[in-house]
Amino acid sequence: MDDLRCGRQQTEIINGFIFHRAHLIFGTTFNFHGMQLATKLIHAGIEPDPATGAIMTPIYQTSTYVQEAPGKHKGYEYARTQNPTRTVLENAIAAIENGKYGIAFSSGMAAIEAVLHTLRPGDKVIASNDLYGGSYRLFTRIFAKYGIEFQFVDLQDAGRLEQFADERTRLIWIETPTNPLIRIVDIQACAEIAHAHGALLCVDNTFASPWLQNPLDWGADIVVHSATKYLGGHSDVVLGVVVVKDESLAEQLHFIQNSAGAVPGPHDCWLVLRGMKTLHVRMQRHCENARQIAAFLRRHPKVQQVHWCGFPDHPNHAIARRQMRDFGAMMSFVLKDDRIETAHRVLSSTRLFALAESLGGVESLIGHPASMTHASIPREERLKSGLSDSLIRLSVGIEDVNDLIADLEQALQQA
Repeated sequence: MDDLRCGRQQTEIINGFIFHRAHLIFGTTFNFHGMQLATKLIHAGIEPDPATGAIMTPIYQTSTYVQEAPGKHKGYEYARTQNPTRTVLENAIAAIENGKYGIAFSSGMAAIEAVLHTLRPGDKVIASNDLYGGSYRLFTRIFAKYGIEFQFVDLQDAGRLEQFADERTRLIWIETPTNPLIRIVDIQACAEIAHAHGALLCVDNTFASPWLQNPLDWGADIVVHSATKYLGGHSDVVLGVVVVKDESLAEQLHFIQNSAGAVPGPHDCWLVLRGMKTLHVRMQRHCENARQIAAFLRRHPKVQQVHWCGFPDHPNHAIARRQMRDFGAMMSFVLKDDRIETAHRVLSSTRLFALAESLGGVESLIGHPASMTHASIPREERLKSGLSDSLIRLSVGIEDVNDLIADLEQALQQA
């Protein structure tokens, strides 16, 4: 407990130090809780540099900090534990997700791992059965070895949680929209059931981004992001974040962050801070483009089915309308010629849609989940959840939508 208390005190010192410097030099800081999200994305957590007045947070590229005397310092001791650039990012993402504490990690997977490290042998996790392959791999091949049980359940009907939750259930893990079938899960309903069973609800909010959805507002206890995706937005950084409201949970996660050491570098933190400033304008264009592309694909004679939660007849569309501000730019589709060879011809024929893993950048990407992002999930499990061998996933970028549609049209001629 001494180490945990020390970790919390260090965090408080950091926040107090930054506030004190900004107040001393510039006179005041803002309370962002009542401001609109677009304003928070640009300003929350960020103060002008007190040394120079620089409007952008500096990159504090240092591994350690000089102390005036043993234990007498300016809130920073060693860069694994604290870094001023990272602190600003953590404060900013906490404000944007309407949480109190942000904790940054070297990747989205490191952020997920930290959450799982709060569990103990014998605990049970219920996860949605349509989820990122890397999460499935971490759950089943790493943490299952340590006596943590994982159950994968179709949670499109959140009430199904009641059938599986018991006294050992400590964590409910959901994605919404899910990866890659774009299924919608009712965050509020899952939170109510989780709390009734003494469990926490964690939402991987990567696909939606904070611009479209804020799970903590719907009762979730933990939000995780691969900030590599929409938060960074430019395909130039790898980073993960966790956001919570509860102080004791934040204390655990800060302790894990410092002890395990999977922390991001200051330049990576700076890149995500830069990316978040334009999240709202990027997401607006992402969503506008996706709406037109989804409609185009649905009309196309060679496309069998399109998974996109903006269609009024999409399962749980009403839930998506309630808990999201728009329907996002992630979608997937199946060809009428439902063979993997046909899908490969389409995947290899696009010119603007780059065949690559990842998502959420300004450039459009096309991918094949069965052999790329979800290859770690056994084929029988993939098929059981509805992820067919020929499914194609799109991350719609912010290029001119007419060029994107023309690119898909010429590629679909290969189907």
